[in-house]
Amino acid sequence: MPVLEILTKQFPEKIIETHDFRGDETALIQKDALLLIMKFLKTDIRLDFNMLMDLTAVDYLWMGKKPRFEVVYHLYSLALKHRLRIKVPIEQKDALVDSIVSLWPAANWYEREVWDMFGIRFQNHPDLKRILLYEGFDGHPLRKDYPINKRQPLIGPKN
Repeated sequence: MPVLEILTKQFPEKIIETHDFRGDETALIQKDALLLIMKFLKTDIRLDFNMLMDLTAVDYLWMGKKPRFEVVYHLYSLALKHRLRIKVPIEQKDALVDSIVSLWPAANWYEREVWDMFGIRFQNHPDLKRILLYEGFDGHPLRKDYPINKRQPLIGPKN
């Protein structure tokens, strides 16, 4: 049974939409179901998504898409050799989503990067702080409305 079919049968009310283009299976899910669905994807023996390959975000500001952001997860099953993309729409005014570090510890660094670059917070993350930029950096540079010529405060050696 295809991955998307299993997923939509298990969570029909939590799946916003799915598509499969050239074997690239994607599910857009409701934000409040993220932990439930991800735990299912990892633990169900028919799916066995034991590897989080990537976690990132997309800012659709210039495209006018609502909501503005999506958090995107790429999963892979080493045993079954299949992959899945999960997308979670995130409103700008409430840029918060559950952390999946409890399921895949590798998400720790990915979630910190998304926080640093996009300003999307991860609820219950064990140590959500900047990973690429310094703590005094103002803003989130991968947001489409970030001013590219903005000067940042200089951080020098402590005396």
